[in-house]
Amino acid sequence: MTFDPKRPFAVPPSPSATGGVGRTPSPSAAVRPVSTAPSAVRPPPMPRESGMREFEFTAADFERVRKLIYQHAGISLSPAKQDMVYSRLARRLRATGKENFADYLVMLEKGDQAEWERFVNSLTTNLTSFFREPHHFPIFAEHLKKLGGRNPIRVWCNAASTGEEPYSIAMTVAETFGGFSTPVSIIASDLDTNVLATADKGVYPMERVERLSPERLKRFFLRGSGSQEGNVSVRPELRRMVHFQRVNLLDASWPVKGPLDVIFCRNVMIYFDKPTQYKILSRFVPLMQDDGLLFAGHSESFLHAADLFRSLGKTVYELSRRKR
Repeated sequence: MTFDPKRPFAVPPSPSATGGVGRTPSPSAAVRPVSTAPSAVRPPPMPRESGMREFEFTAADFERVRKLIYQHAGISLSPAKQDMVYSRLARRLRATGKENFADYLVMLEKGDQAEWERFVNSLTTNLTSFFREPHHFPIFAEHLKKLGGRNPIRVWCNAASTGEEPYSIAMTVAETFGGFSTPVSIIASDLDTNVLATADKGVYPMERVERLSPERLKRFFLRGSGSQEGNVSVRPELRRMVHFQRVNLLDASWPVKGPLDVIFCRNVMIYFDKPTQYKILSRFVPLMQDDGLLFAGHSESFLHAADLFRSLGKTVYELSRRKR
């Protein structure tokens, strides 16, 4: 057996660890389009010799990359990201056998769908952690209690990354309802198919969970042995609470349907310009219940969309106007 339900955890609790919904479980970390997934750390870029890059990467090449990723995924890359873009995409040139960026970008522009997916995956950031931005989870738990007997209660996490955020949502749900059998349906989506595959497996290095309380470790995870020594697995009961699927927020239609009681859209909007943010937020409105909540990232503000969402403080929003 690779994950043993009877094998105890021997992880000392962190000073910030908690066993309950209303206490601070772990420090926050950033999330979303453009850095690297903790569970699949990317190799370092090829070393430069005498200050020269392996491939020529002109300002015009960079502008073409910026245009393509913006058109396809809405991600707005700043000029400061040029070195990062080179290091990420140089790997794709090696993998495809292209000798220069111009030829690689022509291949994309001709519509190579498989490479498009790899291109987008290369330029999306997925740094995350369990119970990141922990102040949101007690608010989420209280909202679940207020919804009373509503069934189903529907939650959409559209920044699923490698799964830590939606599993944190699921843990909060289980703690709030006292078990794994709940009226809550959790949809977790991401643009990056690589991180979704990791999330669906629910297997993490031990260090990813060492800040969680011993109570949460015992209740929600299995400890690995043999070939999985040093890893933990999300318990099947918790995994079954979350449905993962790919969603591009710029697509003309989304597979996610309303009415939704809660949307977690944290540290996603910072990578979009204001018009794109407004467009996405306006599409959230008809999907939400009148009393629905929208959770945003700590550095995000939707003041430019005050006609759509009103701040409740702590980067939590409600609909500005009740739908008729």
